[in-house]
Amino acid sequence: MPNIKPISDLRNYTDVLREVRDNNPVYLTRNGRGEYAIVKIDELDRLRATVALMAQLEEGENSAREHGWISADDAEAALGL
Repeated sequence: MPNIKPISDLRNYTDVLREVRDNNPVYLTRNGRGEYAIVKIDELDRLRATVALMAQLEEGENSAREHGWISADDAEAALGL
């Protein structure tokens, strides 16, 4: 269940930060609407790495669609396996 708090709870920010866990951010609302999320730095780094990987995979897939796919044997040969 998401941990949602009003932004005014940041007056006691140490209490809010204690509630932040891996895969369990604290969401802050302003005027009843979602505005911010507090996540651990490790989780943020993982999310950024995931986005970067997804972008590279999309680039590779677009290239394969445009220029054609290669066989597994050709890929192994190119890698010297």
